[in-house]
Amino acid sequence: MYYWLSQLREAPVSAWIGIVLIGFFSILAIFAPLIAPFPEIAVVGPQYHAWAAPHYLGTDGLGRDVMSRLIFGARNTVGIALATTILAFLLGGITGLLAATLGGWFDMISSRIVDILMAIPSLIFALMILTITGTSVLSLILVIAVLDSTRVYRLSRAVAQDILTMDYIEVARMRGEGLPWLIRREVLPNAAAPLIAEFGLRFCFVFLFISALSFLGLGLQPPTADWGSMVRESAKLISFANFSTWQTATFGLAPLLPAGAIALLTVAVNLVVDWVLHISSGLKE
Repeated sequence: MYYWLSQLREAPVSAWIGIVLIGFFSILAIFAPLIAPFPEIAVVGPQYHAWAAPHYLGTDGLGRDVMSRLIFGARNTVGIALATTILAFLLGGITGLLAATLGGWFDMISSRIVDILMAIPSLIFALMILTITGTSVLSLILVIAVLDSTRVYRLSRAVAQDILTMDYIEVARMRGEGLPWLIRREVLPNAAAPLIAEFGLRFCFVFLFISALSFLGLGLQPPTADWGSMVRESAKLISFANFSTWQTATFGLAPLLPAGAIALLTVAVNLVVDWVLHISSGLKE
């Protein structure tokens, strides 16, 4: 902990920008019911109200407050992406570490299953499965976690195999240390840096993947607020935008709000991941 605090004090401006943005979105997600001026699904005004008090970002096609739905969208989109990434890391990371440590038939079978899953385009596979199972939150998390765990499996297996060739692993085995001890005390501490960086990257991919599915209509379903579905719902307003007046000009800006939130959070996470990779590489400049 002290090591990371000392590194945080020396973090570059780009890393601090990412940390501040991630903190901002985290506050929105955690305290959404307290921050949002209106309920998530409540109809509180006329359709397509201009950007004016009390609807500072206008209303959507049903008269729901856009600012409130953006705030609740942070909770829904980011929360589900985080839960999916954690589950993917548990599935892929544990399986990859076991495959590298045990080897033999377990490694062969698990690797072939991963190869089969990775041979199918992720978006097409997810669309097919979600069409069959339905688009509930649980189905969404499980399908994307299984698909994304294949990437985590590849990384954790490769990193663990490199570590297991080291002399200190042989010494630990000669001492009679068991498999749980080797993974917990030798492999995981040395594999932590690349896995932490991969967690941030995986979160970005999962986050964008969920937004893409929602844009296509197979992600989070209405009336739940979600940034991807908000882009789809407001995209048609671009054709009605007329920048000669403020009220009609806001129609063209409406799709940019959730799309900008998606892009901003993705960039913020990548800035922090770059800093973590820089630290783990041992480079000073």
